[in-house]
Order: sequence, then structure tokens, then C-alpha cells
Amino acid sequence: MPLSPRLIILLVLPPLMWAGNAVVGRMMVGSIGPIWLNTLRWIVALLLLLPFGWKVLATAEARAQVRARWKYLAVLGLIGVGAYNALQYTALHTSTPLNVTLIASSSPVWILLIGALAYGVRPARIQILGAALSLAGVATVLSRGSPAALLQIRLVEGDLLILVAIIGWSIYSWMLARPPASMSGAARPKWDWAEFLLAQVIFGVCWGLAAAGIGDLVAAPPPAQWSWSLVLAILFMAVGPSIIAYRAWGLAVEQAGPEMAAVFYNLTPLFAAVLSAAMIGEWPQGYHGIAFLLIVAGILVSSRSQPRPGK
Repeated sequence: MPLSPRLIILLVLPPLMWAGNAVVGRMMVGSIGPIWLNTLRWIVALLLLLPFGWKVLATAEARAQVRARWKYLAVLGLIGVGAYNALQYTALHTSTPLNVTLIASSSPVWILLIGALAYGVRPARIQILGAALSLAGVATVLSRGSPAALLQIRLVEGDLLILVAIIGWSIYSWMLARPPASMSGAARPKWDWAEFLLAQVIFGVCWGLAAAGIGDLVAAPPPAQWSWSLVLAILFMAVGPSIIAYRAWGLAVEQAGPEMAAVFYNLTPLFAAVLSAAMIGEWPQGYHGIAFLLIVAGILVSSRSQPRPGK
């Protein structure tokens, strides 16, 4: 399908929003705890989704459909809504938006690995080559551009956290691609994108509130420093990275295919570098450019041969 101006906008919007999410999250360090930041973001997103996805809760029959699938939705809400973003915001306390987005760009590597181990989807040799290139890019970020440092590497806590987050996101992606019988075929509820997202967000907010409450009891963090900047940051996170990016990504994948979307996804570190330099004065280093090229090369190579379910 040719890349029309509308399709290009749909493909570019998600990485731009996700890069902005990382930069704004970094700017909010010290204003509010990362778990509360994530929870408040999704509470606002939930309220904004209600006018579009309210039918998933509107009737007793609709609520029964949610209850019948609560285990699946609860896990999606935990790893896709609650844990991923909380880990990302926590990672930004010790890592940079550029590092976080570059490491997150290795998600196709973990998707291939989890697909092979948990679902029996064997990657092609060309995909393994692509994965190796992407891992080389991640190693470049983790070693700060010094290969010798890999032998005595001391990882920044934030780098490890975003690795955990992206592995969780890869599991989330496979759970969407290989849903249980209750979410497949004729048994699948007739939910549109907003209703399905709202169902996940409801559980994600519950997980977030529980984690934030436990964190307050155990660690007694300092209270949030409320300001207009924090309010605007939460509104941006709820509208841009949560709703606009999710909807644009779904439409882009539907129209252009996952291969083309994956290529555009790797604009996220580039946008993060530009936004970081413009907004918080964190300029990219030479090794960031090398890592970006390796990761993009890996995705381009991998996308030439997509795994087929069951083969």
C-alpha cells in the first residue's frame, strides 16, 4: 500500500507520542512518585475513554462478559498498563529518555524469543540475524559505547528496569496475538478498540492503585509536588501516549502492516533525542547514533521474514 500523507501521519504519531512520554516522564522526576504518575495517567485515560467504550460496562450482560474473561484482562492490565509504564517512569529516575527508548526498541528481539520458547514459533535465520543486530545496539547503549566495558559492565538501574518492562510488553503482545479461546473466533466479544482498551485499563488502574498504596505504606515517599506542569504532564500522558498513540498505531498496522509499522516505531529514539535536547538539555552521544543504526538494521532485516503462527 502506498504511503499517503494520512498514513504517514498515523505511522509517525505513535513514536512521537511515546518519545514525548519518556521525556515528560523524565521532567517529572522529583515531582511525583513513578507509580502514582502512572496510576494517575491511566485514571485520566479511563475517564476519557468512557464516552467511547462505555458499552463494555453498560448492561448486566456486558459486565458478565468482562467477568468471564477477568483473568485474561487482569494479566493484560498488569503487564500492559500497570507494570510497563510504572517501570518506565521508575527507569527514568536513573536513565535518560534516549537510553530508555533505544533499549525499548529491542522489543522485536524479545518477541521472537518468547514466541519460540512459549508458543513454538520458530524464527527464520534472517530474523535471528536481525535480533543479533538489535541486541548489539542495546549492548552499545548499556556499555555506553565501550565494547571492553561489557566485560565489567555496571548497569544503571534504569537500564535494567526498562529491559524488564520491554520483556513484559513482549509477553503482552503475544497474549494479544494468541488470546485464549474465550477471546477467539465466535466466542470473542464484539468489543471495538475503545471497549477492549477500557476493559484492560480498568484492571490496570486497580493494579496501579494497589501498588501505589503498598508503596506508600512500605516506603513512605515524599508527597507529590503539585503544579500546573505536573497537571499538564498527566493530561498529556493520558491523551497522547495512551489514547491517540494507541488508536493511531492500530489504524497504521491495519493499513500498512506490522512490518512497515515496526520500521516507523524505531523513530522513537530519534524523536526522544531531539525532544531531550530541546526540552531538558540532554544531548545524544556518538554511541547513541551507532546503537540507533544497529537497532534499525536489525528491525529491517527481521521484518523481511515474519514468523507464521503454528509454523
